[in-house]
Amino acid sequence: MSNIKVAMLAPIAWRTPPRDYGPWELVASNLTEGLIKKGIDVSLFATEDSITNAKLYSVCQKGYEEDKSINAEVWKLLHISEVFERAEEFDIIHNHFDYPVLTYSKLVKTPVVTTIHGFSSSKIYPVYEKYNENTYYVSISNADRYDKLNYMGTVYNGINLNDFTFNPIGGDYLVYLGRICYEKGTYEAIQIAKKANKILKIAGIIQENDYYEKKIKPLIDNKQIIYLGVISNEEKNQLLGNASCMLHPVMKPERFGLTMAESMACGTPVLGFNKGSVREVVRKGKIGFVVKDIEEAVKILPKLEQIKRIDCRNHVKKYFSVEKMVSGYIEVYKKIINIHNSIGN
Repeated sequence: MSNIKVAMLAPIAWRTPPRDYGPWELVASNLTEGLIKKGIDVSLFATEDSITNAKLYSVCQKGYEEDKSINAEVWKLLHISEVFERAEEFDIIHNHFDYPVLTYSKLVKTPVVTTIHGFSSSKIYPVYEKYNENTYYVSISNADRYDKLNYMGTVYNGINLNDFTFNPIGGDYLVYLGRICYEKGTYEAIQIAKKANKILKIAGIIQENDYYEKKIKPLIDNKQIIYLGVISNEEKNQLLGNASCMLHPVMKPERFGLTMAESMACGTPVLGFNKGSVREVVRKGKIGFVVKDIEEAVKILPKLEQIKRIDCRNHVKKYFSVEKMVSGYIEVYKKIINIHNSIGN
């Protein structure tokens, strides 16, 4: 496999890897660097300010979420076309940039594999359906699949354990880390903390301004309910490691949930709602708890003391490390190349 050439197409909302927020960019970066360590020739298509050991190809200087003067739709098209105009240089194009990329896939002979990081709406299903027979799909959890599509397999997102410091003791407060929006359950996390009489520290970007202004901001007192805003990677490491538990009360099915893996890498167990991939990532009662609602979450919190924090770290090492993710994608690449060799492409 070391002689294959992979074109890694990252999103351009943020830098790869992101400075703080940017989960798809983070996965693309972790996979790129992990493949390079395995001796695989990877070319990363990302923003010009990206940091990588791969060959970097870029048409957009900065992420359109970081520089609002950039016309996102224009640079998305230029970014996607750049890799497909060079398609003959590669054995595989690995798409992390969602469904628009699929519309280019029939124009080239190079096989395209798409990691589906989530379906933003059922309205995008027709695109995936149209290209189901000529491209390859990978899911990031068994829960986040569309039954009309064919999948090469599930490869869980992997994190770099060296970026997260194991804290064997933890602390007393609860933590919520993620987008401030209805889908991620920010309000529910606050209700759990208030009913349990626990301090809650919240960090993440405000995705839904109305939701924040009406549901969240009135509850922030900076004593029991504390909002830290967007934090750096080092601040995240400290925030997670010093917590007693991370709350993940998602209101819609979780696709994967990188923050759950990051929390456990620090030794901090996760308490999440039973939606989507939460049960896949968190083993109930051993390294965290999966519950149905706020009331059950409050009742289960005292049982956190039963969890050994080293078990959380070891769980991530076994299932959600960069190394595990890289080996999973190498197997996917092998399957794709064998298929194309067998049909003479």
